Amino acid sequence: MPLALMLGGCDRQTPGAAQPASTPTEQAAATSAATPPSGKIDIANRGAAIPDFTFTDPSGEKLRTLDLKGKPVLINLWATWCGPCVLEMPMLDTLAAKHKDALRVLTVSQDLDAAEKVTTFYAARKFVYLKPWLDPDNNLSFHYNTGVLPTTVLYDAKGREVWRIVGAYDWLGPRTDAMLAETIGAAGG
Repeated sequence: MPLALMLGGCDRQTPGAAQPASTPTEQAAATSAATPPSGKIDIANRGAAIPDFTFTDPSGEKLRTLDLKGKPVLINLWATWCGPCVLEMPMLDTLAAKHKDALRVLTVSQDLDAAEKVTTFYAARKFVYLKPWLDPDNNLSFHYNTGVLPTTVLYDAKGREVWRIVGAYDWLGPRTDAMLAETIGAAGG
């Protein structure tokens, strides 16, 4: 994978194997960790309705996106093989803890045949606030059409898109609270 793509996110449109190995190499993770996140904010779809998709977790529990209305939701598309995605996950768990009363953080794996990979990934990292949702057909990825993982989209309580971040992002950095403030309000933590 070209270094520029690895630094900005995982490009699922790159030709090659159907899907890389289930975990990033030590070298890819180290390179991603040493480089500041370069995700870009995109407001071109502001106001668009949350799409109607249903996901499952590894145990078979279902979640329909339209049922998420009523509380702001941050939907993160990620994969176990994507170095920048893997680095974001602990930050997203911390963000979910910080804003647990005002924001739902939903991480949706784009791994093919993901249940075992995602279960192992979550067990090793012991996330407290993130739940392993699966989208093995990549419906959200095709819907958002960014061609990059991670992609993260914020929806307000009415289910309308506020913004999206395409590529890796520092979810614990100083800009995050400012970017979330209007949507989650004073109850956000």
